[in-house]
Amino acid sequence: MAKTDEPLSLEELRALPPVILTLEKGEQVYRLFFAGGEYPTNWDSFRYFGPTASRFDHHLPDGDGEPYEQSRGIMYLATGAEAIPTCLAEVFQTARVIDTRSRAPVLCCFALEADVTLLDLSGAFATKLHASTIGGCDRALARRWAQRLYDAYPDTNGILYTSSMHPGRPAIALFERGTSAIASRPLFHRQLQDVALTSVIERTAQKIGYLVV
Repeated sequence: MAKTDEPLSLEELRALPPVILTLEKGEQVYRLFFAGGEYPTNWDSFRYFGPTASRFDHHLPDGDGEPYEQSRGIMYLATGAEAIPTCLAEVFQTARVIDTRSRAPVLCCFALEADVTLLDLSGAFATKLHASTIGGCDRALARRWAQRLYDAYPDTNGILYTSSMHPGRPAIALFERGTSAIASRPLFHRQLQDVALTSVIERTAQKIGYLVV
């Protein structure tokens, strides 16, 4: 059975030419974020506090092993024809319930202002690293990989991976290195409780077996 090993050393990674996928300027990406709750954010904000429980947080813990505010920032996105279902599946995977009200979840879309270079972990490169199951492996292990890959390939803006909750669909962990690609305004920005999203939410929930509240 395929599995994800512990990260290779910096020296081992730097000896391997990375496989890069470039999202070109103008390509549309989607994000689902929370505008309310204990830690509200905005559609164009990176999260500089970490690492949290999220899969590809590349933040480094402090001397006590705890998360803290730092210069490393992360933004999780999706792209492609199934970007909205991918966002819903990824964000609400813990309870498998799409909660359209708690913490004021918002779905947005924006067009990239610049090209974004991503380490492509959706195919053979991940297999070469012994990380072919990184999209569904233990999250602490995936975070260790993100930390190591961030250091090994400083010219990359983030990671492209395959969603484990919406299989085969591309998802993106964008590092703060991609800040210049964030648009000045979104193309689409609606709270999940907006009736305009009711249909896609219900279709997605039925398809992946989630509840909707």
